[in-house]
Amino acid sequence: MAILPAISFSALSAVSAPVLVVFAQDDLAFSESALAALGEGAENLKKAAEVAAFKGKKSSMLDLLVPAGVNAGRVLVVGLGKADELSAQDWTLIGGEVYGKLKALKVAAAEVCFDGSVEAAGAFAEGALLRGYEFDDYKTKKKDDDGEGDYSLMLEIKAADVAAASASWAEREAVARGALLARQLVNTPPNDLGPIEFAAKAVELESLGIETEVLDVEQMEKLGMGALLGVARGSRRPARIAIMKWNGGKDGDAPIAFVGKGVVFDSGGISLKPGAGMDEMKGDMGGAGAVTGLMYALAARKAKANVIGVIGLVENMPDGDAQRPGDIVTTMSGQTIEILNTDAEGRLVLADALWYTNDRFKPSMIVDLATLTGACMVALGIHRAGLFSNDDELAGRIFDAGEATEEKYWRLPLGKEYDKQIDTPNADMKNTGGNRWGGASTAAVMLQRFIGETPWAHLDIAGTAMGSPKSAISQGWASGFGVRSLNKLVKDHYEA
Repeated sequence: MAILPAISFSALSAVSAPVLVVFAQDDLAFSESALAALGEGAENLKKAAEVAAFKGKKSSMLDLLVPAGVNAGRVLVVGLGKADELSAQDWTLIGGEVYGKLKALKVAAAEVCFDGSVEAAGAFAEGALLRGYEFDDYKTKKKDDDGEGDYSLMLEIKAADVAAASASWAEREAVARGALLARQLVNTPPNDLGPIEFAAKAVELESLGIETEVLDVEQMEKLGMGALLGVARGSRRPARIAIMKWNGGKDGDAPIAFVGKGVVFDSGGISLKPGAGMDEMKGDMGGAGAVTGLMYALAARKAKANVIGVIGLVENMPDGDAQRPGDIVTTMSGQTIEILNTDAEGRLVLADALWYTNDRFKPSMIVDLATLTGACMVALGIHRAGLFSNDDELAGRIFDAGEATEEKYWRLPLGKEYDKQIDTPNADMKNTGGNRWGGASTAAVMLQRFIGETPWAHLDIAGTAMGSPKSAISQGWASGFGVRSLNKLVKDHYEA
């Protein structure tokens, strides 16, 4: 992982860093702290802005070298547009944009004059940290290596209320680092992150106060998890289930639960995928990565809720002992599934993981995350994840959390017509809908058969967890999708 920016907060004072970042609204209206920091140089800066036709529009930037009258070698003016219309997420994106500009300029240290709310200051810092992530662990020569090592940035944010801004940042930093953990897991190559290694990553969260438990193959066999174990049969790497418990709520309160699909590599099994693009199937554990990152975030910020995270970890490979099309497996629930396509494996993993979670922990609600179907990407592209739910209130809460964090969802249908498509004369159900139509919904209704009456949502993040569009706060292949929105879901609706 690239060196992340070192972010601190301090009181408004005289400029001491070589680079000063100030904000300007429409028509170049500077904040009070910016005017104080610029001193006599404010008028010179305004003149330079006029020459450059800079008017302070949102996300516009003006870079000035050695501005007369300013005690800084460089001033970066960042446009806000109408500052009173900016949301916390807007500030997060601006933080990412500013970090990106400073990095492009190879700035080593910068001070930011901040007049906004403490929430906005924390959000700005969050954006900078998220933008700072790069996956370069396996590069022996870094692309930024100019003989001085990795790029690093000391970012000091000057705020009117340092204590409150620091507290806001502490909470947001926990969430951001949870998202970065999810990115790191999804980016890690499959030869270094098998089911055993992934489970070990979950165990590392014990340092934050999370209780962990790992189920091995023998334990899962005793539980009757024939669907999950069937997926793993073709791999030499044994399956695992990792359970993470955060007890931050009231004793006796039912927990909420998050369940993640963790196929560490998906070849498709006997129903082998095409070779082109198969390398990207290292990311087929994006759901498990998001659950692990979410659990980190909740524990690191000491969320006042009881939360269970369960991840089913397998590798799907072709082998002499691999599961075959035509096989029938028995799930932990006792229901049987006819395998029509071994590449429809994620729903098999989740079938047992969901049943286990619901049966053992009796949660008040369950959300599962999975890079489950290409059909969802056909429907929604790579800008929104599919949202399925048996509970309108839960679906609405997830949708709103996604809108607020730019991890956006769109609700897609469940229903008897889709459920009927997975009926088969040979077993209780089959693992595909039998044709190309409604593939995301037929996968979702199969999962619904393992939920009962518990409020539940299924998030199909196939298009958003990996290979997603680059943004102000995510420039790599893995996005960490789900961590920030589900953290907001918990904070807004499930904390004591």
